[in-house]
Amino acid sequence: MKKTVNGNPGSGKSGALTPKDTNWTPPACWYEPKFSPKEVKSLIEGLEKSKFPFNIGPIMSKAYKALFQTDKYEDYNMAKQGKGMFWTSVINPARKDDPEAMSCDKPPFWVDEGQTPDEPLAVSPEILAQYAYDELPVPDTDITMSPDGKQTVNVDTWVWLDKARFKPVSVTASLPDTGLSATTTAKPVSLTLEPGTKDAEVHPASGSCPINQKDGSIGTPYSEDKEGQTPPCGVTYLRSTANSGPHKLKATLTWEISWTSTTGEGGKLPSGSFGTTTDITVQEVQSINR
Repeated sequence: MKKTVNGNPGSGKSGALTPKDTNWTPPACWYEPKFSPKEVKSLIEGLEKSKFPFNIGPIMSKAYKALFQTDKYEDYNMAKQGKGMFWTSVINPARKDDPEAMSCDKPPFWVDEGQTPDEPLAVSPEILAQYAYDELPVPDTDITMSPDGKQTVNVDTWVWLDKARFKPVSVTASLPDTGLSATTTAKPVSLTLEPGTKDAEVHPASGSCPINQKDGSIGTPYSEDKEGQTPPCGVTYLRSTANSGPHKLKATLTWEISWTSTTGEGGKLPSGSFGTTTDITVQEVQSINR
């Protein structure tokens, strides 16, 4: 399987999405077409003729014959060269440590060209899309704040995102030489603020700052003409951190996920999130330099 990141995901650090549906994860493994009859024959017969020490080549050859169940196919199925492939299990590299990665335990099996095996984890446009989900390089949720640095009790903190960086990002997963591919796209939809203390107010009260559908921005940059206004996205700390240590302000961006494919199939996948935590120190000073 091959992956391609479409467009520019932006500079800076990036990470993987966490599905908001905790009961769903992309597949840890699947089956896909991997070897032609010619490739299997070349591999096995090459091992039989090899000059490995201790007779290892013929031993390995015998093991591969058993793995590919060559007793079922005359001459490695060479009569069907170009008319099908041996399918094998593949582990999702992003989930190689997942116990489910070992669930694709069937030996290689033959599938005629144009046929779909009766196997739930046989590669399909949707499995390609789900694999691409794991590969989406979403940027760290680095927020901009005003005031920057130390915050002040009862003074609103304006929060916004750099709209030039937080744009839709997509990954295309494809099976070489098949024409089959699926593109999974993540689009930012909202920013959730968790101030890290009960002694704070968030704006809006839900703590969820929606995206501006006109320009893709989230939150509004502070400017002097906005003094005295309540920020459309922000937080107000009500108590100093002098005795408690810094608050952990968590900013989590929610991404809406959709997919399309070369077969015309497509749809939605569970939305995902990616968050960043910032240490916030709050002081008992009433004058502030923005």
